[in-house]
Amino acid sequence: KKQRSEKSSWERRFEELCAFKAQNGHCNVSTLDAHTKSLGKWVSRQRGFYKRNTLSSNHIQQLNSVGFIWDLLEHAWNEHFDQLCAFRAQNGHCNVSTLDAQNKSLRRWVSRQRGLYKRNTLSLNHIQQLNSVGFIWDLLEQAKRVIQEEYLFV
Repeated sequence: KKQRSEKSSWERRFEELCAFKAQNGHCNVSTLDAHTKSLGKWVSRQRGFYKRNTLSSNHIQQLNSVGFIWDLLEHAWNEHFDQLCAFRAQNGHCNVSTLDAQNKSLRRWVSRQRGLYKRNTLSLNHIQQLNSVGFIWDLLEQAKRVIQEEYLFV
């Protein structure tokens, strides 16, 4: 009997999440907003169950069907990476200038990736993704190389 009431409770929350998504366009419910705090906690619990591999495949499928994001940090990283790829397609390089006011958020993210790399705390997967688009890890070293090459070919 308890299992049945838990399932109906889950279904009610899921319907609440669907309504939230219809209104907001996403499933990232804040726990800081008094109106959504309870649903936000439920969403967080689903992510926790998923990480611990204790969420039923049916629930996983249902959440996937509405575009549920399991790992917010990875999702945010991928969104910035996509922005960097668009920047590269437009500019031919990944070096977002400190003078570029239009891409301030992307510039900060790029700088953060370099810092994480220097401290050896950037994941191998992220390093490989950035390498795949010709990301320059050390701008000073790159500048020195370019100057040397130009000097040699003068």
